Amino acid sequence: MLTALEQGVKGSKWYSLIDKVQSETTLKAAFTEVAANKGAAGVDHVSVERFAKDKDANLRRLSEELRRGSYRPQQIRRHYIPKPGSTEMRPLGIPTVRDRTVQAALRMVLEPIFERYFAAHSYGFRPNRGCKDALRRVQELLNAGYNIIVDADLKSYFDTIPKDRLMALIRQKVADTRILALIENFLEQGVLDGDREWTPEQGTPQGAVVTPRTQKVTSALNV
Repeated sequence: MLTALEQGVKGSKWYSLIDKVQSETTLKAAFTEVAANKGAAGVDHVSVERFAKDKDANLRRLSEELRRGSYRPQQIRRHYIPKPGSTEMRPLGIPTVRDRTVQAALRMVLEPIFERYFAAHSYGFRPNRGCKDALRRVQELLNAGYNIIVDADLKSYFDTIPKDRLMALIRQKVADTRILALIENFLEQGVLDGDREWTPEQGTPQGAVVTPRTQKVTSALNV
Protein backbone atom coordinates (compact mmCIF):
# COMPACT_ATOMS: atom_id res chain seq x y z
CA MET A 1 0.00 0.00 0.00
CA LEU A 2 2.86 2.38 0.80
CA THR A 3 4.38 1.69 -2.61
CA ALA A 4 1.03 2.36 -4.28
CA LEU A 5 0.71 5.63 -2.36
CA GLU A 6 4.07 6.74 -3.73
CA GLN A 7 3.55 5.54 -7.30
CA GLY A 8 -0.19 6.12 -7.56
CA VAL A 9 -3.00 3.71 -8.34
CA LYS A 10 -4.94 3.12 -11.53
CA GLY A 11 -7.53 5.81 -12.04
CA SER A 12 -6.52 7.33 -8.69
CA LYS A 13 -9.03 4.98 -7.02
CA TRP A 14 -8.48 2.24 -4.48
CA TYR A 15 -10.33 -0.98 -5.24
CA SER A 16 -9.02 -3.38 -2.58
CA LEU A 17 -8.80 -2.13 0.99
CA ILE A 18 -11.04 -4.30 3.17
CA ASP A 19 -8.32 -6.94 3.57
CA LYS A 20 -6.15 -4.33 5.23
CA VAL A 21 -8.89 -3.25 7.63
CA GLN A 22 -9.88 -6.79 8.63
CA SER A 23 -6.28 -7.86 9.20
CA GLU A 24 -5.73 -8.93 12.82
CA THR A 25 -2.47 -6.99 12.75
CA THR A 26 -4.33 -3.78 11.88
CA LEU A 27 -7.05 -4.49 14.44
CA LYS A 28 -4.45 -5.09 17.17
CA ALA A 29 -2.79 -1.77 16.39
CA ALA A 30 -6.21 -0.11 16.33
CA PHE A 31 -7.16 -1.51 19.73
CA THR A 32 -3.85 -0.31 21.16
CA GLU A 33 -4.89 3.23 20.16
CA VAL A 34 -8.37 2.78 21.59
CA ALA A 35 -6.98 1.44 24.87
CA ALA A 36 -4.53 4.35 25.13
CA ASN A 37 -7.40 6.82 24.76
CA LYS A 38 -9.38 4.94 27.43
CA GLY A 39 -12.90 6.31 27.27
CA ALA A 40 -16.22 5.01 28.53
CA ALA A 41 -18.12 1.89 27.56
CA GLY A 42 -20.81 2.01 24.91
CA VAL A 43 -24.34 0.60 24.90
CA ASP A 44 -23.03 -2.93 25.50
CA HIS A 45 -21.40 -1.85 28.81
CA VAL A 46 -18.11 -3.46 27.74
CA SER A 47 -15.22 -1.33 29.00
CA VAL A 48 -11.75 -1.16 27.46
CA GLU A 49 -10.44 -3.23 30.37
CA ARG A 50 -13.07 -5.92 29.91
CA PHE A 51 -12.46 -6.09 26.15
CA ALA A 52 -8.72 -6.36 26.79
CA LYS A 53 -9.12 -9.38 29.07
CA ASP A 54 -10.09 -11.49 26.05
CA LYS A 55 -8.45 -9.27 23.46
CA ASP A 56 -7.14 -11.92 21.05
CA ALA A 57 -10.48 -13.74 20.84
CA ASN A 58 -12.39 -10.47 20.49
CA LEU A 59 -10.14 -9.25 17.69
CA ARG A 60 -10.30 -12.61 15.89
CA ARG A 61 -14.08 -12.39 16.06
CA LEU A 62 -14.06 -8.87 14.64
CA SER A 63 -11.68 -9.90 11.87
CA GLU A 64 -13.90 -12.83 10.92
CA GLU A 65 -17.07 -10.70 10.93
CA LEU A 66 -15.40 -8.15 8.68
CA ARG A 67 -14.14 -10.92 6.38
CA ARG A 68 -17.62 -12.47 6.09
CA GLY A 69 -19.33 -9.10 5.76
CA SER A 70 -21.51 -9.78 8.80
CA TYR A 71 -20.08 -7.02 11.00
CA ARG A 72 -22.61 -4.36 12.01
CA PRO A 73 -21.91 -1.49 14.41
CA GLN A 74 -24.08 -1.16 17.49
CA GLN A 75 -25.96 1.93 18.60
CA ILE A 76 -24.09 4.96 19.86
CA ARG A 77 -24.63 6.01 23.47
CA ARG A 78 -25.43 9.70 23.72
CA HIS A 79 -23.69 11.65 26.48
CA TYR A 80 -23.64 15.38 27.16
CA ILE A 81 -20.73 17.52 28.38
CA PRO A 82 -20.57 21.27 29.14
CA LYS A 83 -19.67 23.45 26.16
CA PRO A 84 -16.76 25.77 27.07
CA GLY A 85 -17.78 29.41 27.36
CA SER A 86 -21.48 28.61 27.09
CA THR A 87 -24.42 27.34 29.09
CA GLU A 88 -25.15 24.86 26.30
CA MET A 89 -24.32 21.18 26.53
CA ARG A 90 -22.31 19.49 23.77
CA PRO A 91 -23.67 16.08 22.67
CA LEU A 92 -21.12 13.28 22.37
CA GLY A 93 -21.66 9.91 20.78
CA ILE A 94 -19.89 7.02 22.50
CA PRO A 95 -19.50 3.93 20.28
CA THR A 96 -18.76 0.55 21.81
CA VAL A 97 -15.12 -0.46 22.25
CA ARG A 98 -15.43 -3.00 19.42
CA ASP A 99 -16.81 -0.34 17.09
CA ARG A 100 -14.13 2.16 18.10
CA THR A 101 -11.54 -0.50 17.27
CA VAL A 102 -12.96 -1.06 13.78
CA GLN A 103 -13.21 2.68 13.23
CA ALA A 104 -9.57 3.11 14.23
CA ALA A 105 -8.56 0.34 11.81
CA LEU A 106 -10.60 2.02 9.07
CA ARG A 107 -8.89 5.33 9.80
CA MET A 108 -5.44 3.70 9.64
CA VAL A 109 -6.17 2.48 6.13
CA LEU A 110 -7.99 5.53 4.74
CA GLU A 111 -5.99 8.32 6.35
CA PRO A 112 -2.84 7.93 4.16
CA ILE A 113 -5.01 8.02 1.04
CA PHE A 114 -6.74 11.30 1.86
CA GLU A 115 -3.94 12.95 3.85
CA ARG A 116 -2.12 14.15 0.72
CA TYR A 117 -5.18 16.16 -0.35
CA PHE A 118 -5.52 18.10 2.90
CA ALA A 119 -4.54 21.78 2.99
CA ALA A 120 -1.08 22.72 4.21
CA HIS A 121 -2.63 25.19 6.66
CA SER A 122 -4.86 22.52 8.24
CA TYR A 123 -3.58 21.23 11.59
CA GLY A 124 -6.48 19.61 13.45
CA PHE A 125 -6.87 15.82 13.74
CA ARG A 126 -3.93 15.08 11.44
CA PRO A 127 -0.91 12.83 12.00
CA ASN A 128 2.20 14.58 13.31
CA ARG A 129 0.38 17.90 13.49
CA GLY A 130 -1.23 19.77 16.35
CA CYS A 131 -1.94 23.06 18.10
CA LYS A 132 1.76 23.87 18.66
CA ASP A 133 2.44 23.53 14.94
CA ALA A 134 -0.43 25.91 14.20
CA LEU A 135 0.87 28.40 16.77
CA ARG A 136 4.36 28.25 15.26
CA ARG A 137 2.85 29.01 11.86
CA VAL A 138 0.91 31.95 13.30
CA GLN A 139 4.14 33.30 14.77
CA GLU A 140 5.86 32.95 11.40
CA LEU A 141 3.06 34.94 9.75
CA LEU A 142 3.20 37.62 12.45
CA ASN A 143 6.96 37.91 11.98
CA ALA A 144 6.35 38.29 8.24
CA GLY A 145 4.12 41.32 8.85
CA TYR A 146 0.63 39.82 8.77
CA ASN A 147 -1.56 41.35 11.50
CA ILE A 148 -5.15 40.36 10.75
CA ILE A 149 -6.81 37.26 12.23
CA VAL A 150 -10.21 35.97 11.16
CA ASP A 151 -11.95 33.77 13.73
CA ALA A 152 -14.91 31.77 12.44
CA ASP A 153 -16.90 28.78 13.65
CA LEU A 154 -19.48 26.66 11.84
CA LYS A 155 -22.42 25.99 14.13
CA SER A 156 -23.25 22.30 14.62
CA TYR A 157 -20.90 21.33 11.79
CA PHE A 158 -20.60 17.64 12.65
CA ASP A 159 -24.36 17.37 13.16
CA THR A 160 -25.13 18.77 9.71
CA ILE A 161 -22.61 17.07 7.40
CA PRO A 162 -24.65 15.81 4.41
CA LYS A 163 -24.08 12.05 4.25
CA ASP A 164 -24.80 11.73 0.52
CA ARG A 165 -22.27 14.45 -0.33
CA LEU A 166 -19.70 12.92 2.01
CA MET A 167 -20.04 9.48 0.41
CA ALA A 168 -19.79 11.00 -3.07
CA LEU A 169 -16.49 12.62 -2.07
CA ILE A 170 -15.13 9.40 -0.60
CA ARG A 171 -16.07 7.50 -3.78
CA GLN A 172 -13.77 9.82 -5.73
CA LYS A 173 -10.84 7.96 -4.18
CA VAL A 174 -12.26 4.67 -2.85
CA ALA A 175 -14.04 2.08 -5.00
CA ASP A 176 -13.92 -0.90 -2.60
CA THR A 177 -17.64 -1.58 -2.08
CA ARG A 178 -17.01 -3.36 1.24
CA ILE A 179 -15.22 -0.29 2.61
CA LEU A 180 -17.93 2.04 1.33
CA ALA A 181 -20.61 -0.13 2.94
CA LEU A 182 -18.68 -0.13 6.22
CA ILE A 183 -18.50 3.67 6.22
CA GLU A 184 -22.20 3.92 5.43
CA ASN A 185 -22.97 1.56 8.32
CA PHE A 186 -21.14 3.89 10.68
CA LEU A 187 -22.97 6.90 9.26
CA GLU A 188 -26.31 5.15 9.78
CA GLN A 189 -25.67 4.08 13.38
CA GLY A 190 -28.63 4.54 15.67
CA VAL A 191 -28.38 6.72 18.77
CA LEU A 192 -29.48 5.68 22.26
CA ASP A 193 -30.20 8.73 24.43
CA GLY A 194 -31.54 7.48 27.77
CA ASP A 195 -34.62 5.50 26.79
CA ARG A 196 -34.99 7.28 23.44
CA GLU A 197 -33.70 5.76 20.17
CA TRP A 198 -33.37 7.30 16.73
CA THR A 199 -31.24 7.32 13.58
CA PRO A 200 -29.93 10.77 12.55
CA GLU A 201 -30.76 11.72 8.96
CA GLN A 202 -27.59 13.79 8.57
CA GLY A 203 -24.31 14.48 10.34
CA THR A 204 -21.77 12.31 12.13
CA PRO A 205 -21.60 11.77 15.90
CA GLN A 206 -19.01 13.77 17.83
CA GLY A 207 -16.88 11.38 19.85
CA ALA A 208 -16.44 8.72 17.17
CA VAL A 209 -12.95 7.93 15.84
CA VAL A 210 -13.85 8.60 12.21
CA THR A 211 -15.83 11.82 12.74
CA PRO A 212 -12.94 14.36 12.56
CA ARG A 213 -11.68 12.64 9.40
CA THR A 214 -15.05 13.06 7.68
CA GLN A 215 -14.73 16.79 8.33
CA LYS A 216 -11.31 16.77 6.68
CA VAL A 217 -12.60 14.85 3.66
CA THR A 218 -15.47 17.27 3.05
CA SER A 219 -13.08 20.21 3.45
CA ALA A 220 -10.28 18.79 1.31
CA LEU A 221 -12.20 17.32 -1.62
CA ASN A 222 -14.96 19.89 -1.83
CA VAL A 223 -12.65 22.42 -3.45
